[in-house]
Amino acid sequence: MKAYELINYLEKLIPPTCASDWDNVGLLAGRYNKEVNKVYVALDATDEVIVDAVRRGCDFLLTHHPLIFKPIKRITEDDFIGRRLLTLIGNDISYYAMHTNFDAAPNGMADLAAILLGLQYGTPMEVMSDELETPWGIGKVGNLEQVCTLADLCQRVKQRFQLETLNVYPARGFENPVRRVAICPGSGRSMIDAALKSGAEVLITGDIGHHEGIDAQAQGLTIIDGGHFGLEKIFIPVMANQIKEVFPKLEVYTASAKSPCRIV
Repeated sequence: MKAYELINYLEKLIPPTCASDWDNVGLLAGRYNKEVNKVYVALDATDEVIVDAVRRGCDFLLTHHPLIFKPIKRITEDDFIGRRLLTLIGNDISYYAMHTNFDAAPNGMADLAAILLGLQYGTPMEVMSDELETPWGIGKVGNLEQVCTLADLCQRVKQRFQLETLNVYPARGFENPVRRVAICPGSGRSMIDAALKSGAEVLITGDIGHHEGIDAQAQGLTIIDGGHFGLEKIFIPVMANQIKEVFPKLEVYTASAKSPCRIV
C-alpha cells in the first residue's frame, strides 16, 4: 500500500484539524507515494527509535510527539534534529506525527485515558469544539464508578498505566475518599485551574513542578504525577493495534514502553 492510504486512514481516525494552532502534525518528512510494508510506532522520534526502524527495514514512522516543532533553516549533521531527519530521508522512511490532535480528538488520548482509569460521564477539561455530538478537547473529568481512597486511586493509576512510581501532592490524607477525578496525559501544569473549576478532587497528569504541586494542594486539589511519558505511552499499543486491525498485511513494530528517565 502507499503511504497516503495509511495517512488518509490516520487523518480520518484522528483529524489534523483537532490539533492546536501552535502544533506541527501530519507528514513531516518523506513521500506520500512511498510504498509501505512495515510501520514503526513510537512516542518520540529518538535516535534509538530511528535506528531500530532502519534496522527493521521500516517504511513509515508514526510518533505522538513531532520531531519538528519550530521552523528550521537548514538540515545538516550539525544538530540532532538534522541528523535524525537525514537518516529518515536517507532511508526513505515517511515520518508522520499526531500530537495535540490525538490528545484532544474523540477516541484520542483523553478518552482512552479516562476509559483506562474507569471514569464515568467524562467531559473535556478544556473544550476545543462542541460542533460534534459530544464536545471534545484537552483532558477529561468524571466520576469513578465507586468511591475509593486516594491510596487506592494511586495503586489503580500505577497498575493500569503500568507505572513503577508516582509523585503525589496530597491535598488531604491518603485514606480520604475520592470520587471526582480529572486526567490529562502529558504536561498538565496549565490544567490546574481547569481541574479546580471542574470540581475535581484529584488531577492525574505529568510534568508538575514543585510550585504547581504545592499551589494545587493549597487550593484543595490533589495532584498525581505519573510522568509525561508514563501516561502518554498508551499511544504506542493503541495505534499499533489500530493499524494492525485495519491493515493486517502490514508489519507493525513498536518502540519500548520504558521511560527514558531513570530513577537512581
